[in-house]
Amino acid sequence: MGSASAHCPPGISPLVRGKSYFLPPRSDFLMISNPSSKRRCLKLSIYPTPLAFISSFKLGFHECKLSSMFRLPACIPHRPHSNKLVVKSDHPQNADLPRYYSKREKKPFPVPIVELRRAARERQKNSKGKPKKPTPPPRNGLLVRSLIPVAYEVLNARVELINNLKKLMKVVPVRACKWCNEIHVGPEGHPFKSCRGQRAEVRKGLHEWTKATVEDVIVPIEAYHLIDRLGKRIPHEERFSIPRIPALVELCIQAGVDLPDLPTKRRRKPVIRIGKNEILDADEDDLPEPVPNKFAKPILREIPDSEIVSPSNAEMIAQLSEVTLRSWETMREGASRLMKKYAVRVCGYCPEVHVGPSGHKAQNCGAFKHQQRNGQHGWQTAVLDDLIPPRYVWHVPDISGPPLKYELRNFYGQAPAVVEMCVQGGAAVPDHYKSTMRLDVGIPTDASEAEMVV
Repeated sequence: MGSASAHCPPGISPLVRGKSYFLPPRSDFLMISNPSSKRRCLKLSIYPTPLAFISSFKLGFHECKLSSMFRLPACIPHRPHSNKLVVKSDHPQNADLPRYYSKREKKPFPVPIVELRRAARERQKNSKGKPKKPTPPPRNGLLVRSLIPVAYEVLNARVELINNLKKLMKVVPVRACKWCNEIHVGPEGHPFKSCRGQRAEVRKGLHEWTKATVEDVIVPIEAYHLIDRLGKRIPHEERFSIPRIPALVELCIQAGVDLPDLPTKRRRKPVIRIGKNEILDADEDDLPEPVPNKFAKPILREIPDSEIVSPSNAEMIAQLSEVTLRSWETMREGASRLMKKYAVRVCGYCPEVHVGPSGHKAQNCGAFKHQQRNGQHGWQTAVLDDLIPPRYVWHVPDISGPPLKYELRNFYGQAPAVVEMCVQGGAAVPDHYKSTMRLDVGIPTDASEAEMVV
């Protein structure tokens, strides 16, 4: 016991027998879900308790889950026996939303600069003394042929998602704040005082709700259309002469989608690189005439608002919700695959997105301290949420039940607006959204009951 106490950190009392230790006092929750009950959950405060007691703690339930915050102390020795504590879960029970970044701070790099430099030194070390490998597509000007069908699939999924959202918003009401960019899925807006818009201090942070549109659910992110994605960067003087289109459409065009209204340059031979930023097109006169794209698919068209017909019964609404949610997942998964090959840049200070190997030179950044940068953007590698921003809304546990209460906001979960609309329409909740929606958390009935939760 004396030797065990010497290696145990303060706050942990060892047992008299063996090398097992008491767990430290924590304020985390031991979440135990009951499969027979849909929304019931037992919450226990973890006090100094023997590990053997927790490992055998079942309460007659089929499954015991610990929250992702719960960690065993490092001083507990590992004992390979049948009663050891094993927690297996592909998705955490509760998870927080992505961090909200203020307009006064720069977005973090997806991969830290230190890691990028270390990887570059490792590549340079491994390539020393070896013949230089040819540049793979799409950096050599050619298309990645395996991603051309994916580009058509993503573009059609985007059009289908917009058309289905217009129909779904006829039966699932969505509210948008008049002064800020927050929205809520439900007949009435939520009562939370989270407005950051104009004169929010006069209204004490309360929102002023109006009817939302499709642009409120799917944020329109635009980018410059490039005729030659390997050409020179767009100068500041030409920023008004180049058309701007949705960034996801531009990504699909560069990945192989042919649109007659938006022409782009297609190469059939790899480019010749003269310098780091100078390229020369190869001679293609000896090649035969180009054949039509065999991967081309018919492109869907967006339905005007005057031609939208809302679903008539509950079965049609549920079916439309399932199709809409499938289009949302297809669009995001396909865009993620395209972004692994085709470069997409985002400004670290503002939401400006550029699809191409290097960002444009237009000095139109008006974010924090743009005077010091002369309006130039701070380009960095974009992530999927920069290209397709998910508008997170509060999840309503019971549509026909009482409205959300301000005192119980810590018990409610959140989800993207598209997912929340489809769930309220009757679609099944995907597994990777259950953690942020907090479906396994029991919600108290009032504030007095919430104060009793340890």
